Amino acid sequence: MTAWMMNLVFALFAVLAFTGLFFFVVTRGALVLRGLSPGAPSEKSHVYPIYSNMRLIKLVDFQPIISAILLFQYHHLVSKIVSELEQLDLRSRKVLITSCAFGNVIPRVVKAAVESGAERVLIADIIHNELVHAKSKLGAYAGRVEYIEDNATSMKQAEGGVAANVMFFLLHELPHDLKGQALNEAGRMLAPGGKLFLAEFHRPQLWVLRALSWTYFKVFEPLGLALWDTHDPLNYLESTGGWTCERTTYFFGNFQIITATKQ
Repeated sequence: MTAWMMNLVFALFAVLAFTGLFFFVVTRGALVLRGLSPGAPSEKSHVYPIYSNMRLIKLVDFQPIISAILLFQYHHLVSKIVSELEQLDLRSRKVLITSCAFGNVIPRVVKAAVESGAERVLIADIIHNELVHAKSKLGAYAGRVEYIEDNATSMKQAEGGVAANVMFFLLHELPHDLKGQALNEAGRMLAPGGKLFLAEFHRPQLWVLRALSWTYFKVFEPLGLALWDTHDPLNYLESTGGWTCERTTYFFGNFQIITATKQ
């Protein structure tokens, strides 16, 4: 192997190692240190610094990075939700986005909801900086969007007040005891016939992808592995009754969109 190829391999390894270390520090590593600190945990204790510190939010929220993290399936996942929203009659109704997400999912969802006649789009997040950042992307819809600082597991919104609710990669970051609470709240706020659109990780079909995903979750986001079995959101919704659910998977089953209709 020539010297320039060795240098290239070393540089690539260094970039990957630094990237991995950075994401570990601002995700699971930060939570480990937070858990060692004195004092009782708060309702925000499970939130990574990458989602609360404005400098980190702006640094990481870059579309190519977000797409790469989701193995370049981001566009397909968002497009599935958008196409479903576009088929709904949302005239004089409200749409809820539960928890902000990086990338262009929020602008695309808001656009689809407004074009389908939604009177108002509510964006709720437990972190104020996430709402500020989301607002910076939605200047064209200033009069149609309401920003609400609220907890997905105990929302202050009225029962049956929204026609659709979008949860984009939230559940895998919640402690297991809060996953069901977030789904219960999502259902409580939906009107009869309303739809919950849930994007999440899923157990891959290929053993290679499964091994890589298992490693990723163990290192960075161990709370996400439960979505493969014990805390499968579709199974949970169907077990509570009152839902009609369908699941669409992507990239050899690595990701999923659950469309759940409240009966």
